[in-house]
Amino acid sequence: MAPGPGLIRVKARAGGGLQTAPMPTPTAPAIPRTWTFDPDLLRRYDRPGPRYTSYPTAPNFAEGFGEPEFRELARRGNDAPSPRQLSLYVHVPYCQSPCFYCGCNRVITRDLSKGRVYLDRLQREIALVSPLFDHDREVIQLHLGGGTPNFLSPGLLGELVDGLGRQFNFSQAPDRDFSIELDPRFVTPDDIAMLSAIGFNRTSLGVQDFDPVVQEAINREQGIDETLAIIDACRRYGMRSVNVDLIYGLPKQTLKGFEKTLATVVTARPDRLAIYGYAHMPRLFKAQRQIQDEDLPGAEDKLALLGLAVERLSAAGYEYIGMDHFALPQDELARAQRDGSLHRNFMGYTTHAQTDLVGFGVSAISHVGDSYSQSHRDLPSWEASIDVGRLPIWRGLALERDDVLRADVIQALMCQGEIDVRRIERAHGISFGEYFQDALAALRPLQDDGLVQCPPGTIRATPRGRALLRVIAMCFDRYLGDGTASAVPRYSRAI
Repeated sequence: MAPGPGLIRVKARAGGGLQTAPMPTPTAPAIPRTWTFDPDLLRRYDRPGPRYTSYPTAPNFAEGFGEPEFRELARRGNDAPSPRQLSLYVHVPYCQSPCFYCGCNRVITRDLSKGRVYLDRLQREIALVSPLFDHDREVIQLHLGGGTPNFLSPGLLGELVDGLGRQFNFSQAPDRDFSIELDPRFVTPDDIAMLSAIGFNRTSLGVQDFDPVVQEAINREQGIDETLAIIDACRRYGMRSVNVDLIYGLPKQTLKGFEKTLATVVTARPDRLAIYGYAHMPRLFKAQRQIQDEDLPGAEDKLALLGLAVERLSAAGYEYIGMDHFALPQDELARAQRDGSLHRNFMGYTTHAQTDLVGFGVSAISHVGDSYSQSHRDLPSWEASIDVGRLPIWRGLALERDDVLRADVIQALMCQGEIDVRRIERAHGISFGEYFQDALAALRPLQDDGLVQCPPGTIRATPRGRALLRVIAMCFDRYLGDGTASAVPRYSRAI
């Protein structure tokens, strides 16, 4: 598999394999922004695998990484010739009622006073962390996730953002992203006006399915009118972008019912849509034990639900971004994919690639320099660390050179659907064909099945392979094959 000197070419051999040879720089064709829905291929490659919001993925984090390592990496970032901007993530774990499909880190309570107590500790955590980052490093992105961030009242959310603004240097750039996930059942149009005044300019609304039979099965009753009123309020009060989350594969879900949901949502015209496949893992997520296996759509029905979503969204003019995400052509995600600046991290797809991500709150993950770190996943442990003035780091990972290289390759696949082989060689000082012999061998069956093409200097997902980006990326994941990943299967299936 070793190439000759100079730049390499990755192409299909007549025998179905891959080979490398010197080639001049080609002119890259336009990246396909749709996928060809091929149920046979999706069925064949529907296997568990990471979603690659990071590489290495969270099951590979270790408890040996702690506060001293985090402090040192933050210092190095400050001392860099061009310090990165910052992205902040805040996790609010509380929900007022359990949604049975949920696999998120959340705490169920109707006691709203717990929001005040949690916010007080968040403010103390922010005061512990913020001095580690030079004040001239601007915050270009803020995201609140959960749980249900709007478990906190608009007044408390205002206190949180104000506290962050006093401790960090908020960018005033027009492309600053301040986003919040909202449960439309527990927010009003007047709340949206207050959130906009606080500074939020993006919202993400959970819908899942409007079919009342499905809603009863998942313990999430949510009216159409109230949800549409929140979408309208977001636009009326100046939110730059609205995302809607849907899920296919839920209990008692049917094509007829899901088609009505899709028609309603498309008419509302959100800027972005996320269409997640329900991952039934009751052994890991206690709430899912309330769902009966016999109520779940079969594999063929689940595939049909996905096919319906792809068909309806494509017909409505949405572009496929990657994984589960669609966006209107004028949305910033779609524009970022076209100009090559799209990035993927624990907040999903984003337009801000060159930032250090700093997480706050229980279970939050940070990506500072060449490292990942995660706070305690259980609330009492997180609280105990804050109460004694210690950073609540539970585990993490300092990346090796190989990790950084493979992360770059996987990031390119997940965001652009292709790998620029020559760029990787220049950036990391490697011969791609030699370094990735095993990965290229693993790609051969995918290439034979039409999921991947290898024109000169490029490895590219085809329109048929765009739905299986994580399967393609798995070929480059060293941890999946060396036995260091968690022994407990924690990954959802690709479809």
